[in-house]
This record gives sequence, C-alpha cells and structure tokens, in this order.
Amino acid sequence: MFLRGRPIILYAPSELGDSYDITKVSTAPSQKLKLDWVYGYRGRDCRSNLYYLPTGEMVYFVAAVVVLYNVEEQSQRHYLGHTDDVKSIAVHPNKMLVATGQCAGVDRREARAVIGMNDFDLSVCCLSFSKADGGSLLLAVDEAPDHNISIWDWQKGDNGYKITETKCSVDTIVAAEFHPLDRNTIVTCGKSHIAFWSLDAGGTLYKRMGIFESRDKPKYVTCVAFLQTGETITGDSNGNLEIWGRGTNTIWKFIKNVHEGPIFSICVLKDGSIVTGGGKDGRIVLFDSNLQKPREETQIEGHFGGIRVVSEGCGSQLIVGTTKNCILNGTVELGFQPIILGHTDELCALASHPSIQQFATSGYDKVLQLWDALSHSILWSKDIGEQAQSLAFSVDGATVIVGCTSGRWMIFDIQTRELLESHTDGAEPIQVIQCSPDGSMVALGSRDNNIYIYQVSEEGHKYNRVGRCMGHSSFITHIDWSTDSQTLRTNSGDYELLYLNSERILQEYFAGNAATCRQIPQTGVMRDVEWATNNCTITFSTIGIWPENADGTDVNFCDRSHDKKLLATGDDFGKVKLYSYPASQPRSLCHSYGGHSSHVMAVNFLHDDTRLVSIGGKDTAVLQWTVS
Repeated sequence: MFLRGRPIILYAPSELGDSYDITKVSTAPSQKLKLDWVYGYRGRDCRSNLYYLPTGEMVYFVAAVVVLYNVEEQSQRHYLGHTDDVKSIAVHPNKMLVATGQCAGVDRREARAVIGMNDFDLSVCCLSFSKADGGSLLLAVDEAPDHNISIWDWQKGDNGYKITETKCSVDTIVAAEFHPLDRNTIVTCGKSHIAFWSLDAGGTLYKRMGIFESRDKPKYVTCVAFLQTGETITGDSNGNLEIWGRGTNTIWKFIKNVHEGPIFSICVLKDGSIVTGGGKDGRIVLFDSNLQKPREETQIEGHFGGIRVVSEGCGSQLIVGTTKNCILNGTVELGFQPIILGHTDELCALASHPSIQQFATSGYDKVLQLWDALSHSILWSKDIGEQAQSLAFSVDGATVIVGCTSGRWMIFDIQTRELLESHTDGAEPIQVIQCSPDGSMVALGSRDNNIYIYQVSEEGHKYNRVGRCMGHSSFITHIDWSTDSQTLRTNSGDYELLYLNSERILQEYFAGNAATCRQIPQTGVMRDVEWATNNCTITFSTIGIWPENADGTDVNFCDRSHDKKLLATGDDFGKVKLYSYPASQPRSLCHSYGGHSSHVMAVNFLHDDTRLVSIGGKDTAVLQWTVS
C-alpha cells in the first residue's frame, strides 16, 4: 500500500495466500461503542461553564462533549452533537434548556450549531439567555477579532432568527450576560472595559461604556453578576469588586483587594449573599447581601488550582470549577471535596491493566493517574516530576513503566506508588514501551530512532540493558512482541515496518558481546508469526484503517481486542473507530465516534474487552466506552 506516495510491502499470512481478494469489502463489526463515562472538565481556559440543574445533575463540558453528571447516583448523560471544542454554555431561566457553543471546527460542512450555522468565524466564547422576559432571546459573542455580539430569537424557524449583530469590541470579551430584571439590557466585560447595552424595539443595540473615573482602571474586568436589587457587580484583575448603580454606567460602591490577583467568578446566592472566587489565590469569600465585610472564607488546596467558577449546588452546597480542570463540592464553612480530577496538559500516555478493570494515564502535566473503570474514579494521582510520553503495565500488573520526554523512564509500584527504578536512554522522548508476553524483557522505542531492550528480573524490580536495536531511519512509533517473546515488529515515523530478533540479543549479551541487534531482512518469512498485540498501525491486518490517499500521520494508534475480533483506532480528526479484526481489506467499513476535539493519541481495550478507553491529546479528556 502507499502512504504519502511511499510504497509499503505487506505479506499476507500463508493461509490467505491464494484466496485473498483485494477488492472484497470488509464489513463493520456487529458490536458498537457507547460512551459510558467522561473523565475531565475544561476549567483551564473557559469561564462560567459549570451549573447545577433541578434534575440533580451538574452540567459542564470537556473536549466536544457536554456532560450531565449526577454525583449522588453516580450517573452521567452526554450530549455528542458538537463537532469541535465546546467553549461556552448557558442555562435557560426555566432550567430545562441548555445552550452550548463551539469552535468553528475542522470541517465547516459538519458544523451543526443548531443556530447560526456558519455564522461564527472562530468560536462562540460567551452565551446568555434573556431572563426578564422568560428567556426568549439568546446572545452570543464570537471570538473573532471584532468580537461580534449577536442576539437571536432562538425559537424562530429551524435554525433560529438573528435579530441583530454588531461589533462588540476590539478587546477580548470574557463575559456577556442579560440583566435579570431589566428587559433588553445586556452587560459585557473584558480587557480594560465594561459595556452596558440596550436592545431597542427595532432590534438595534446601543452601547454605553462603564466609567471608572479616578479609580485605577483594571487591565481586565474579569466577571459579572447581578445583585437581587438589580445592581451589576463585577470583579477585576486586581482583585477588586465594583458595584454599578442600576440603570447607570457609573460605580456606586468599590471594594478593594478582596482577592490577591484576579476574581474569576461571582455567584449571588438564593438568600442574596455573594460568593467570590480568586483565580490566583484559590480563596472563596462569602459576603452578606449588604457587602459590608466578608462573613466567611476558605482556601482551596493549591494542587487543585485557582477558582474558575463558583455555582450554587444542591441545597446549601456550592460547586466549584478550578483552573486545573477539577470540580469540587462543599460549603465555605466546611470546606470542599474533589468530585472530578482532570489532567491539565496534553495527554499522550495510556495503558490498561492486564487483569483488572483499571487503567493509567499520563502526559505533559507530569501527573500519573490510576483509574478504576467500574467505579469511574481515580484510585491515585502522583506527581512524577517529568513530562510523560508513554506508559506500560508489567505483565503481572504489579508495576507501571512511564516513559518521559527527556529519555528517562521510571518504574512505579502500583500498590505503594513508590519509584522502584529509573533509567535514561538517549536524550529524546521514549515514544513507546512494550513488555514481552513472558515478562522477561521490555522494549522501549525512542524518538532517537533506537529501540532499547532490557532484561527484567527480581519480579519486575530489576532492569538490565541487554541491547540497542538500530535500523529505523526515523523515530519509533509502535512496537508489538510475538506471542513467543522472540520477535519484535516496529513502525517508525517514516512508515517503515521492521522485524527484529530479540532472542539473539540475549544470546549475544550472555556471550559477553555488546549487542546491537539487526533487523530481519527477509520480511516475507515473518508472515505467519503470531503477535501478542496489534498496536503497529502499518501491518497486513491493519491495511483497512488507512483512508485512501492517507497522510501516514492520520491514524495515531490502534489496539486489537484480546479475543482478536475487534480493532479500535484513534485518529487526527478526533474520531475513535471500531473495525472487525483483521482489517486486512483496503476497504474496511467501521463505526465512527466523536467526543474528542483534538488528536486521539491512544485507545486501549480493558483486559476483558467489555470497555475501551481513549485519550484526546490537547483536549485533556479521557473517554470510557462500553463495547456491546
């Protein structure tokens, strides 16, 4: 087959030799995937995106999924209609409708924004339903350079009716809200400004800029809310609060230094009291409705990040979203407990446990996390101090091996979490780690084009380097071991498929020779070897996962189910796909699933094939699917 115009020769197994028909179409499997659980939350760079609904669920988003999560019942529902990153959310005053806005997306034809198809250039960064009229209007702000503000009669026609659109500001807009009591009044704020808008009967928007007078004009007005008496209250990047007289564009009351650093969220509670959240200091401060002096305050632990959003939860509880993609639940008086712990940077590494329903993830945020797929929870989270690129469990599941971007790799005990050993090979990222099925060896593929082979002893606590394999002219991307642990097959960045004899390396090593193993040149003799895994994307059994005219980087990862009936892939278009295994026909049909909004970096079947886990690179989301 051809990748980027480069011919790749793949040999059919002998049993297929005569009967193989290249024109036959391979059918999609009878099994399908269903999104079972979404791990993660986008608090890193989005605002006002966590709300509590009368159904007992909280609504938020990560990647291209809107999640409705009931903590009491431990259940989730998912909205999967978006085709790219969700950036904004608004809840209708009736609390039964939710609007969400997304980025423009890779494929403009696919943009299924229910309103404003192709109307937004970049992404919808702010959304708000009108309140005083019962919610018949929806406002949206586009993240394009002019930050256009548009008002929609969202119930009109199939795709809503745009009443008006106007340039909002050349400066960044971070919040836009309809006034809860004054009809057709809107407040927007952002970089060094706040604006009060009125929508007249003819559908024209008029703007009055807020006046800071002699007070230090802040770099950013960072959030906006409304007191029960109708005044607008804003927080700024200096940690101050401003209360604006109702119906005016002037400051009525100014409260200095409520927080150290910016205030990212203000929440006015049912009883009229006010809660503010510090984006940098991690403090949550509670005021009485008269805003005299703070009544109570609490500090969030530093590793959860700063406060991104505070919302009213169940009863007297608050729910808090943080800048490190966590969601916490609790009260100012009693403190807060984490409900969701997410990754905060690009997610590259995934491995499923060989014998129980657990899996591990890691990435550029230097955090290694062990998850339990049945209880949908994190068992532990550990700061490993280095950016991770790859992961593998030992064959007995007692240890996990982490490959880092520096060329260092570490072995951790699953029970005690302690670092057992660490080694360094080369100075470039360890792209892939694969343990031999008999547990005696581990192969590490590096970005420096080499594969390093180690012998494992003392029940997985001791690792000895026995050889280095050269032969690839580009970085190593995938490795599979044969079931007898004697042969390796590898793929590289320039779409090569090579075979290596690992048994010879050991013989050389024990004979006292410095072992640099060579590849097996006659690849035809490898056609009938049985492979323990199928993570290599360029093999005879994975021809069908490549679209026609594929760029060789389109498909990032594949994994075969343990019963050898299914093949899952993760690609550059945010899709997880499910094929029948083997996918050895150039035309192989599949089921395709959205949810990720970035390159899907890895997919893994859990040990019993009942579930599949996928990780989404820059979207930091971990998605868990049931196979049925």
